[in-house]
Amino acid sequence: MKTQINGTDILELGFPEGKIIGIALKINSKRNGFTRDEMIANFKNVLETPENYIDDKIFSKLAIALIEKSNEKPEDFIALNQNPNAYSAYGLDHIEDGARKQMEVAMKLPVTVAGALMPDAHQGYGLPIGGVLATKNAIIPYGVGVDIGCRMALSVYDIPEDFYFENEAKFKKELIANSIFGAGHGFHGQYKSDHAVLENDTFNMNPFVKNLKDKAWSQLGSSGGGNHFVEFGIMEFAQDDAVLKIPKGKYVALLTHSGSRGMGATIAGHYTKIAKDECKLPEVAKNLAYLDMNSQLGQEYWMAMNLAGDYASACHEIIHNKMERALGATILAKVENHHNFAWKEIWNGEEVIVHRKGATPAGKGVMGIIPGSMTAPGFLVRGKGEENAINSASHGAGRQMSRTQAIKNITKTEMKSILQDHGVTLIGAGLDEAPMAYKDINQVMEAQQDLVDVVAKFTPKLVRMADDGSKED
Repeated sequence: MKTQINGTDILELGFPEGKIIGIALKINSKRNGFTRDEMIANFKNVLETPENYIDDKIFSKLAIALIEKSNEKPEDFIALNQNPNAYSAYGLDHIEDGARKQMEVAMKLPVTVAGALMPDAHQGYGLPIGGVLATKNAIIPYGVGVDIGCRMALSVYDIPEDFYFENEAKFKKELIANSIFGAGHGFHGQYKSDHAVLENDTFNMNPFVKNLKDKAWSQLGSSGGGNHFVEFGIMEFAQDDAVLKIPKGKYVALLTHSGSRGMGATIAGHYTKIAKDECKLPEVAKNLAYLDMNSQLGQEYWMAMNLAGDYASACHEIIHNKMERALGATILAKVENHHNFAWKEIWNGEEVIVHRKGATPAGKGVMGIIPGSMTAPGFLVRGKGEENAINSASHGAGRQMSRTQAIKNITKTEMKSILQDHGVTLIGAGLDEAPMAYKDINQVMEAQQDLVDVVAKFTPKLVRMADDGSKED
């Protein structure tokens, strides 16, 4: 049987649109003896190193077309810097080649000042997930990411550990009642929440952003799909923390992870397309297209990005407020940090735009939350302000399997077994979010001891995620 691969599959590998897709599909249509996975692997290798396939009897035409495409230069072509600065990397031995190569390309942008790769890094679009990039007067929409302002939020309650285990049914009831998941899902009528973010004047900046307000209102206080979650767990402080004023002990805590929902994703797509039209980079760097911060378009994206970040924060605030009222608990500490964003910061004495795509701000004394997986611990941390890391740390454990690989290689029985072994109750989630799909969080934390101090450890106990296999919309 012929290998079933379509144009979308080829595009998702990173091939450029146009005649090259046709060449690849024609190669695929011939009976070359490859399985689907083998053909995908071959296509990926040709894309990464076409020069190695110039004389190949099957893939030479595709390789030559890719080389020719990479040498095309429009009139307003922006050349890459062929002698870039080195970037800092943490836990490099456990970071895939794809993420490293993406970081190497990002360092060649003419606007790049510095870069760093976090130990949870893996390949993404444009800047790798776990990539930190400081630029001069330029903002990269795909350097921020699709889920703008995606963040962690933590509430530590005055509830002792024993109370959770004695009342697990109540916690489960409140978790189901006060959270909602899935791409496209939202609230209607009397169930909609109100928040000051909806009065933000940036919604009136232009018709495009204004048209996002109704959907934003509907999804306000929801958590979306993909790897987003709302979970209860036990937060252990091994010693007193004077800054947070929390004594040594174990407390029930609520941890949430989600971003700016459909609004943020739509903003990302819109301004990425504009950036690609405005900023003609070579094919290898096209997803790193940037906007000048002095331009109207650059300022538009900057304002829309900040609006999406405020909106994401509002979603978490609503969830945490609902849960606080439902439990009748007192909050001892609240910590929140975001990881798909760009900030104006001073680095080496000059103002730069720091993009943290799946990386946690970790300036001196800055609090952050670094989750593991649904069975692995997460950590409440305090940043050390490491300049080589551009004041950053990882945003989690990071994936070691793609969603497709996880679904293919992990069984429901294996997932159920590991949940039982760790005493975790799961509501929703598919095999693509199985704990085995993620790197070892302890290994990741060991690789960033110079970046953060651990303040407390969070152990998940009751986890809710989207149950429809959806990604963010």
